[in-house]
Amino acid sequence: MNAESTLAVVASSWGIVMGLSPTLQIRQMLRTRSSRDFSVASFVVLNVGFLLWLSYGLSIGNLAVAIPNVVAFTVGVTTVVVALRLRQSAAVSEPTTGPVAPSVDVPVSA
Repeated sequence: MNAESTLAVVASSWGIVMGLSPTLQIRQMLRTRSSRDFSVASFVVLNVGFLLWLSYGLSIGNLAVAIPNVVAFTVGVTTVVVALRLRQSAAVSEPTTGPVAPSVDVPVSA
Protein backbone atom coordinates (compact mmCIF):
# COMPACT_ATOMS: atom_id res chain seq x y z
CA MET A 1 0.00 0.00 0.00
CA ASN A 2 1.48 3.33 -1.01
CA ALA A 3 1.42 6.53 1.05
CA GLU A 4 -1.58 7.95 -0.84
CA SER A 5 -3.68 4.84 -0.21
CA THR A 6 -2.66 4.76 3.44
CA LEU A 7 -3.60 8.40 3.86
CA ALA A 8 -6.96 7.76 2.17
CA VAL A 9 -7.74 4.92 4.59
CA VAL A 10 -6.66 6.92 7.64
CA ALA A 11 -8.52 10.08 6.55
CA SER A 12 -11.65 8.12 5.67
CA SER A 13 -11.56 6.25 8.98
CA TRP A 14 -11.17 9.50 10.90
CA GLY A 15 -13.99 10.99 8.82
CA ILE A 16 -16.25 8.18 10.02
CA VAL A 17 -15.25 8.92 13.64
CA MET A 18 -16.00 12.60 13.05
CA GLY A 19 -19.33 11.66 11.48
CA LEU A 20 -20.25 9.65 14.55
CA SER A 21 -19.25 12.39 17.01
CA PRO A 22 -22.69 14.07 17.06
CA THR A 23 -23.95 10.95 18.83
CA LEU A 24 -22.35 12.53 21.91
CA GLN A 25 -24.68 15.52 21.44
CA ILE A 26 -27.66 13.20 20.96
CA ARG A 27 -26.76 11.39 24.18
CA GLN A 28 -26.51 14.70 26.07
CA MET A 29 -29.84 15.94 24.72
CA LEU A 30 -31.59 12.69 25.63
CA ARG A 31 -30.01 12.65 29.08
CA THR A 32 -31.13 16.21 29.87
CA ARG A 33 -34.35 15.93 27.82
CA SER A 34 -33.48 19.33 26.34
CA SER A 35 -32.10 20.67 23.07
CA ARG A 36 -32.23 24.30 24.17
CA ASP A 37 -28.45 24.76 23.83
CA PHE A 38 -28.26 23.02 20.45
CA SER A 39 -28.13 25.04 17.22
CA VAL A 40 -30.36 23.33 14.68
CA ALA A 41 -29.42 25.90 12.03
CA SER A 42 -25.71 25.10 12.26
CA PHE A 43 -26.40 21.39 11.83
CA VAL A 44 -28.62 22.07 8.83
CA VAL A 45 -25.68 23.91 7.24
CA LEU A 46 -23.35 21.01 8.09
CA ASN A 47 -25.82 18.48 6.68
CA VAL A 48 -26.00 20.33 3.37
CA GLY A 49 -22.19 20.17 3.24
CA PHE A 50 -22.18 16.45 4.05
CA LEU A 51 -24.73 15.84 1.30
CA LEU A 52 -22.67 17.83 -1.21
CA TRP A 53 -19.47 15.94 -0.34
CA LEU A 54 -21.36 12.64 -0.49
CA SER A 55 -22.65 13.54 -3.95
CA TYR A 56 -19.18 14.56 -5.06
CA GLY A 57 -17.62 11.34 -3.73
CA LEU A 58 -20.21 9.24 -5.54
CA SER A 59 -19.85 11.24 -8.76
CA ILE A 60 -16.11 10.57 -8.91
CA GLY A 61 -16.45 7.01 -7.59
CA ASN A 62 -14.37 7.73 -4.49
CA LEU A 63 -15.62 5.72 -1.52
CA ALA A 64 -13.03 7.32 0.77
CA VAL A 65 -14.95 10.58 0.31
CA ALA A 66 -18.47 9.15 0.07
CA ILE A 67 -18.61 6.74 3.03
CA PRO A 68 -17.65 9.18 5.82
CA ASN A 69 -20.18 11.65 4.46
CA VAL A 70 -22.94 9.00 4.41
CA VAL A 71 -22.23 8.44 8.11
CA ALA A 72 -21.99 12.16 8.89
CA PHE A 73 -25.17 13.01 7.00
CA THR A 74 -27.15 10.18 8.61
CA VAL A 75 -26.01 11.07 12.13
CA GLY A 76 -26.48 14.78 11.43
CA VAL A 77 -30.07 14.30 10.30
CA THR A 78 -30.72 12.09 13.33
CA THR A 79 -29.30 14.79 15.61
CA VAL A 80 -31.57 17.46 14.12
CA VAL A 81 -34.61 15.17 14.39
CA VAL A 82 -33.89 14.42 18.06
CA ALA A 83 -33.42 18.14 18.80
CA LEU A 84 -36.67 19.12 17.07
CA ARG A 85 -38.65 16.37 18.79
CA LEU A 86 -37.33 17.42 22.18
CA ARG A 87 -38.28 21.03 21.44
CA GLN A 88 -41.73 19.96 20.33
CA SER A 89 -42.31 17.90 23.48
CA ALA A 90 -41.00 20.79 25.64
CA ALA A 91 -43.38 23.22 23.95
CA VAL A 92 -46.32 20.92 24.60
CA SER A 93 -45.46 20.38 28.27
CA GLU A 94 -44.74 24.04 29.12
CA PRO A 95 -47.62 26.06 30.52
CA THR A 96 -48.91 28.84 28.30
CA THR A 97 -49.26 31.59 30.87
CA GLY A 98 -47.82 34.34 28.71
CA PRO A 99 -44.77 36.49 29.29
CA VAL A 100 -43.40 36.80 32.77
CA ALA A 101 -42.41 40.24 34.06
CA PRO A 102 -38.86 40.46 35.32
CA SER A 103 -38.51 40.54 39.07
CA VAL A 104 -37.31 43.78 40.63
CA ASP A 105 -35.88 44.07 44.10
CA VAL A 106 -37.62 46.97 45.82
CA PRO A 107 -36.02 48.20 49.02
CA VAL A 108 -38.34 48.18 51.98
CA SER A 109 -38.37 51.48 53.85
CA ALA A 110 -38.39 51.47 57.62
